[in-house]
Amino acid sequence: MKDWERAVIVKLVVQVKVIPDAGQASALERTLPAINEAANRVSAVGFEHFGLKASIRELRKLCYGELRAGGFGAQAAQHIIKRVADACSALRANIRAGNLGPEGSKRRRKAESKAVTFRTDAAHTYDDRCLSWNYDAQTVSIWTLDGRVKNVRFACSQPRHDLGRGQPSGPQARPVPALAGP
Repeated sequence: MKDWERAVIVKLVVQVKVIPDAGQASALERTLPAINEAANRVSAVGFEHFGLKASIRELRKLCYGELRAGGFGAQAAQHIIKRVADACSALRANIRAGNLGPEGSKRRRKAESKAVTFRTDAAHTYDDRCLSWNYDAQTVSIWTLDGRVKNVRFACSQPRHDLGRGQPSGPQARPVPALAGP
């Protein structure tokens, strides 16, 4: 393969501000704490059965059905399970690296003795199956426990907006209408 034939994959992370109306806001505000509460339940179940050695596959067998029955979409349930497994894996790596002290230290014993927990306002992963963007209207459709909330306005700077669209930013970029409203 020649150098010019290689494909380069770049993952872009663009920060946007979501501007929901009152009805949309209540659905969004209810969803994040519920996701984190579910992650805590999955973590507790995983810790009870496997300690800190739970894998995605094992957690899926134990918890996926319960998450789906609790109103979580398939993709949201998968993200919750993966998030818990990744947190356990990161904690195990920190313990192994000695970042929580030597074996037998108070800090290390405390970390090893309980399940990983998540704050009620901790961030959650959304991907293209949970989010869909309408760049021209500057709206987003987001999965929530109340169903998909559509036409949620968002704002971001022009270069970030262009990055999200896959368009160049700068003087040659095509102008995008400004967000109207307050």
